[in-house]
Amino acid sequence: MGHPEGKEVVHDQSDGSAISNGFDKALLEPPIDDSLHRGLKARQISMIALGGAVGTGLIIGSGTALQRGGPLGLLLGYSFVGFVCYLVMIALGEMSAFLPHKKGFSGYATRFADPALGFALGWNYLIKYLIVTPNNINAAGVVVQYWTQKVHIAIWMVIFILFIFTVNLLGVRVFGELEFWFSSIKVIALLGMLLMGIIIDLGGNPRHDRIGFRYWRAPNGPMGSYLKDQVHDGHLAIFFGFWATLTNALFAYIGTELVGVTVGEAQNPRRNIPIAIRRTFFRILVFYVGGVFVIGLIVPSTNNSLFLATKSKTGAAASPFVVATTLVGIKVLNHIINAAILIFVMSAANSDLYIGSRTLYGLAVEGKAPVIFKKVNRMGVPWPSLIMCTLFCGLVFLNVKSSSAKVFTWFVNLVSTAGALTWMCIAFCHIRFMKALKAHGLTRENLPYKAPFQPWGSWFALIATAIITFFKGFDTFLPFTVDAFITSYIIVPIFFALWLGYKLYHRTKLISSEDVDLVTGKQQIDEEEEKFIAEQEALGPRSTLRKFWDSL
Repeated sequence: MGHPEGKEVVHDQSDGSAISNGFDKALLEPPIDDSLHRGLKARQISMIALGGAVGTGLIIGSGTALQRGGPLGLLLGYSFVGFVCYLVMIALGEMSAFLPHKKGFSGYATRFADPALGFALGWNYLIKYLIVTPNNINAAGVVVQYWTQKVHIAIWMVIFILFIFTVNLLGVRVFGELEFWFSSIKVIALLGMLLMGIIIDLGGNPRHDRIGFRYWRAPNGPMGSYLKDQVHDGHLAIFFGFWATLTNALFAYIGTELVGVTVGEAQNPRRNIPIAIRRTFFRILVFYVGGVFVIGLIVPSTNNSLFLATKSKTGAAASPFVVATTLVGIKVLNHIINAAILIFVMSAANSDLYIGSRTLYGLAVEGKAPVIFKKVNRMGVPWPSLIMCTLFCGLVFLNVKSSSAKVFTWFVNLVSTAGALTWMCIAFCHIRFMKALKAHGLTRENLPYKAPFQPWGSWFALIATAIITFFKGFDTFLPFTVDAFITSYIIVPIFFALWLGYKLYHRTKLISSEDVDLVTGKQQIDEEEEKFIAEQEALGPRSTLRKFWDSL
């Protein structure tokens, strides 16, 4: 048996049989009155998944990738990592549609693989969101400084932190509605930027300069040249440039998986989560891959204004979209884009704080974090978890001592490693889930959502993400930079220390496929879903306008 001795056996009669494989009550869902509320509608879930994913990585960070990888390297890097991201998302979709519990990713690791992996994954994901929230607050401060530097950046930080804390404290309905509108503005702004980029490229600019693929030719492209002075090899420098775009793209895409945390507060999750995952992929394909393609057309990779960690000058002026408008002499549009970018990063910070508090809550429900963090108020907000995650926003004040550019780079390194470990764990859990289904004589054909490209898709995502993560800090050795090396890799030993410590203390083992519990807690979720569907049917048929609104 792959579990610690002495656990209370749970009996669940949802399939007429008892589960007696040593799982404890932690696998059951918490009581409805004492847990998160299922208040997120389908349209809100789709938009939150998109809103959390589209943030500083694309809007500001893509400038670094363009300078290092060139326009073609940027496009190839974002396309490859985008495909890996899709494989992770569909794997997550299959598990979360089958068992949409309130414990986040760590719950799937605990159930399908090893409780020690669930513990390490949960805390790793929490660490990620304790870091990424101040990262976006930091970016918001940088954006505001584009307009004025008369107000000290620390004052802006306090205002932004208070804003996202208040929104999250008002409950999931208020959060969901505000985030829906935030993300809607994001979508409109991104479409506008893509259209603007295409128009600028085709000559619709004050200089009537038809750019075409000019910046894809030497000396700007098609591929970049990174660390050429250090390696003294043109071909190796081109490869390093491409590899650097993979690391940057990983940071940009990480956050897409946050829809897996929203399942605990989603209405009718078995229908809405797969829809959100499918739609999110196509939206991100358009915005990310389409976005970097347009950026590569209208901004030369050799432009010095692009955001680079080695430069002390920062600001929204570092966004490739703002650089593009400046290059062709458009004067007012850069302020409009700057305002849009501010909404982007504030929306990302808002959803980051939400995910962080729910992750800590999920750990507490499983008994893997102090019990105080599973407390919720009458609106279903886990307020102790929310306060703890908000306190960590104080990390943002690091940039008072160091430059915003350097702090941004530290955060990017930490977040991309933690996010990559999360992706690998999701893929591994899905592989274990598929093996468990087979061992129990169940077919994937009958699942609420069946992921395509399986089982090789999850294996490919696991291996590809592992390779990118292992080599992501290659440039810290050329020359060796202590702070960059530590922030690139420190999360990995922390993850393994959490996993090994829990495993040794509780003496857990990898759960055999035959012993994986596919039933406990499922009946309660089924009953919640049936109750919601019955309530919706009692409301009568929806109007055409309502159907359109819900389909957005």
